[in-house]
Amino acid sequence: MDMQIDFSFMLEAFLAMLGALPLTLVISIVPLFTGFIVGIVVAFVRMYKVPYVHRLAQLYVSFFRGTPLLLHIMLVYFALPMIFDALAVKYGWSVRSSVIPLMMFIFVAFTLNIGAYMSETIRSGILSVSRGQLEAAYSVGMTTPQAMRRIVLPQAMMASLPNLLSKFVGLLHGSSLAFTISLQEINGTAHIAAMRNWKYLEAFIAAALIYWVLTIIAENVSGLLERRLQVYNKGGVA
Repeated sequence: MDMQIDFSFMLEAFLAMLGALPLTLVISIVPLFTGFIVGIVVAFVRMYKVPYVHRLAQLYVSFFRGTPLLLHIMLVYFALPMIFDALAVKYGWSVRSSVIPLMMFIFVAFTLNIGAYMSETIRSGILSVSRGQLEAAYSVGMTTPQAMRRIVLPQAMMASLPNLLSKFVGLLHGSSLAFTISLQEINGTAHIAAMRNWKYLEAFIAAALIYWVLTIIAENVSGLLERRLQVYNKGGVA
């Protein structure tokens, strides 16, 4: 049986998916920053063994690294409304979980997921910086926060950048799971276009091309950042 690809429909689907591109980028970029903040906090909690809290941090990292992203989305999607409604009843709030936008479930799930991975990446990056540089910073009167900001963290970022890129690409690809709770990002738009016309191959080829181009752009941006951070590669700045 001859297989013919409908290129006109592929172009139509491609253009329709471009309309979902902003949502896909928001789903990928916002959790990257919030997850980075969570990762830094968790990394320092574990490195400095904050009493009691570091045990919870270890449990958090172990759980979210040991379970799939789809499960995190489902847990947040079903658990967050229950928690919100319980608090609303307890404190007499006039709103219920129905007001929570679907985007918030994805933000929370992705942030918790990427935060666990980033904490390990950031922690290993910090530990890769020699202790002698930190001691040298203390010898010239720097405080620990100053030494971290000016010397340790820039070098840690340099060492962690390839892993951070892979996490962003993972988020970009993982954004396709948002369709499981009815958010119409690129993958969701591809599903809808394919179901309307029964041309799944064309729709998913178009979606693959968009994800591929986005990944290439992310790799180029990472290369640019790596070159910019190269100045810190041998000891940071004053």
